[in-house]
Amino acid sequence: MTTPSAPALTVIIVSYNTVDLTLAALRTLFATTQETSFRCVVYDNASADGSAEAIAREFPQVELIASQENLGFARANNLVAEAAQTEWVLLLNPDTEVHPGAVDALMAFARAHPEAGIYGGRTVFPDGSLNIASCWNRITPWSAFCSAVGLRAIFPKSGVFNPEAMGDWARDSVRKVDIVVGCFLLMPTALWRELGGFDLKYFMYGEEADLCLRAARLGYQPMITPEAEIMHIVGASSNKLAHKVVMVAKARSTLIRDHWSPALVPLGLVLMWLWAALRYGASRPLGWIGKRETASRWAEVWAARRDWLAGY
Repeated sequence: MTTPSAPALTVIIVSYNTVDLTLAALRTLFATTQETSFRCVVYDNASADGSAEAIAREFPQVELIASQENLGFARANNLVAEAAQTEWVLLLNPDTEVHPGAVDALMAFARAHPEAGIYGGRTVFPDGSLNIASCWNRITPWSAFCSAVGLRAIFPKSGVFNPEAMGDWARDSVRKVDIVVGCFLLMPTALWRELGGFDLKYFMYGEEADLCLRAARLGYQPMITPEAEIMHIVGASSNKLAHKVVMVAKARSTLIRDHWSPALVPLGLVLMWLWAALRYGASRPLGWIGKRETASRWAEVWAARRDWLAGY
C-alpha cells in the first residue's frame, strides 16, 4: 500500500504523446503494488496529446513535471533520479502494464541480492506471449559475428548463435544478465548517483546497456527474476524503420568503442560494416521484384554507414 511518508521507492515514468498508455501504466502500477511504499514521478516531455492534463486529472497523487521541451528519455530520467530522496529508483516505461505484485516482487528480490546492483523482470506482450526484450547480454566478438553473417537470424532460439538475446532462455528463471532494459529497471539510488545516471551521449538506444556495463566494472552483476512480470508493448512496426536501424547501429558502435578493449574495437567495427554490407547487397534484388521498401531501408542504412560507424 502506498503511503505519503517515507517512501522506499521512486517510480519514474517518462512520457511523450502516450496519454492512453501512460494512464494504463499508472492504473496498473497503483492497483498492483500493495507492499511497497512509493512515490511516482511522471516527466512529460512536452506532449501535444493532453497527457499532462489527463495525468493531473486522474492521478493527483502523481508528481507531474510538465516540461515545455522534449528532453528525451535519458536526460529526463537523470533529472528525476538525481532529485530522488528514496533508497531505490525504478524506471518504468509508459507503454507498460504492471502485473499483480510485480513491483513488490522486484523489490523483495533486490533486497535479497544486493550483489546484483541492477534488477529487472519478465516482460510479455499484450497477448501474454514472451517478450524477450527485458534483458540482453553484452555485445562480444562472437555475437557480433553471428549477427553479421546471419547466424542469429537463422537460429534465433539458440543460446550459441544468438547469445545477446539468450535465445534458448524463456526468462522463466532467475538469471544473471549483462543488461537490464530501461522499461523496468530497479536500482539503489546511491548506485545510480555513483554511476552518474545515463551517459547523455547515448542520444537514442544503448543508454541502459552502457549503464549496466559501467556497473559491472564496479563489481555488480545485474539479475532478472520471473516473479516480477509486466506487459510491455515494444517492437511495433515503425514508418521510420530505417532511421531506427541506423540509430541502433550507432549505439552498438558506441558500445563497442566504450566497452571493448582497444585492440578489439577495429574488429567490432569491421563486423558492423559487414553486417550492413551483406544486408544491403542481399536486399538490392528485392527492389527488382517489387519489395522496394526493404531494399530502400537497407540502402538508407548503408548510405549512413560512416555516421553510425563513428558512434556518438
